[in-house]
Parts: sequence; C-alpha cells; structure tokens
Amino acid sequence: MDFAIIAAGNGERLSREGASLPKPLVNLGGKPMIGRLIEVLNQSGATSICVIVNENSGTAVADYLNTLRSKAPIKITVKSTAGSMESFSELSKSLDRNRDFCLLTVDTVFRPEEFSQFISEFMSDDKADGYMAVTDYVADEKPLYVMTSDDGEITGFLDSPVPQVKFVSGGIYALRPSALDILDDCRSQGVTRLRDFQRALIAAGLHLKARLFSKIVDVDHIADLEEAQKMI
Repeated sequence: MDFAIIAAGNGERLSREGASLPKPLVNLGGKPMIGRLIEVLNQSGATSICVIVNENSGTAVADYLNTLRSKAPIKITVKSTAGSMESFSELSKSLDRNRDFCLLTVDTVFRPEEFSQFISEFMSDDKADGYMAVTDYVADEKPLYVMTSDDGEITGFLDSPVPQVKFVSGGIYALRPSALDILDDCRSQGVTRLRDFQRALIAAGLHLKARLFSKIVDVDHIADLEEAQKMI
C-alpha cells in the first residue's frame, strides 16, 4: 500500500508560540514528527511513501528525510501550495494509480496500534471504496463533521455540527485508486478544499466507511503538541 503525507503547511501558529523548527521536524515522542510518522507507516506495510513539503522549509525537511532509513522508498516533492487539496493533487503524481493508498497529514497524531488495525481492516474489506478515520475528540479549530448510517457508512460531511452527528474527521483517508480519477475531476472543476473532494466521493457513489479512533490530535498549537505527547 502506498502512503502520502501532506507536510506542506508553514506551521505559523506553532512558530508564533515559540517553535523554532519547521512543523515536520518538531519533536514528538523523542524524534521529529515526520520521522515518527514514517516509522509508523513502515510498520503498517508501506510500499512507498510520498511526501510534499513547502519551499520555505523544504531544504531542512528534505535533508532530514534523506537521512532516514526507511523500508519503503520515500519520494519527496518540494513545492508551496495553496492548501491541502493542491498538495494532494501534487502528491497524486507520485502515486501508483493501480494501488490502494492512504493520505494523511504530518500533524495528525494517533495511536499506532489503532492505525495498523485501520489499514488491515481496509485492505481486507473488498466492499468498501474507502475508510476514513473519525473520532469523537474535537479539538480542531474548523472540524469536519462526519454523518454516518447505522452500519458505519459515511453519508455526508458537514461544516457545522448537528445534534445527531457525533464524529469529526480524523484526517486519515484510505482509498482505492478510483478516487484519483475523482480528484482529477475536482481539480479540473476548480475545487480547492479537501473536504469538497470528500463530498465528491460520496456524490460519485463511492462507499466510504467511518472507522472510529479513540483519539486523534491535530497539532496546530503548542498545547496540541503537549496533548499528543501525553497520548503517545
């Protein structure tokens, strides 16, 4: 399975709060955040790992990535983008369009054992077109609420909460190769938000399953980093 990591943000909020390193290199669990993540992906059977970093921090992050010993080859794209959707589009150029893949962001922190189970379940499920991590831990500044049916199929993505919706997106997306065709369509139509791509997947009739994680922390602030450190 291929993995794709979006590490193209500037980490401005962490920087304003005192972080001196680019976000991917901020220490988590005794090693740079991106190093820890790549270690987890290798443990989950990665066949390749594609990473996009921005041009402002690209040299430092790319230099670090080039020092890593990784079972799976690491493909690095250095490019500044307007957001996650554009970053994903750039990453898709390095993905094998005949192989399942998982997209995630460098600042998404989770328990490795839950992630391994998530990947294993997706790979063995021949009926689902995709698995998306969800959690009932809400700490993101702009969470994406995930509406599901009783059997766990995702039926909608909402920008605002409603009483019957209890989960938010965890920012981990395991998908079949057909999702890349929908990505291409979205980009050609001028879609700029990753959450609108997710909505397009449902509109296209893909079957997406919500997979509950006990907790996922999106690291945007020092307080988030501290919370992630406690969790792992």
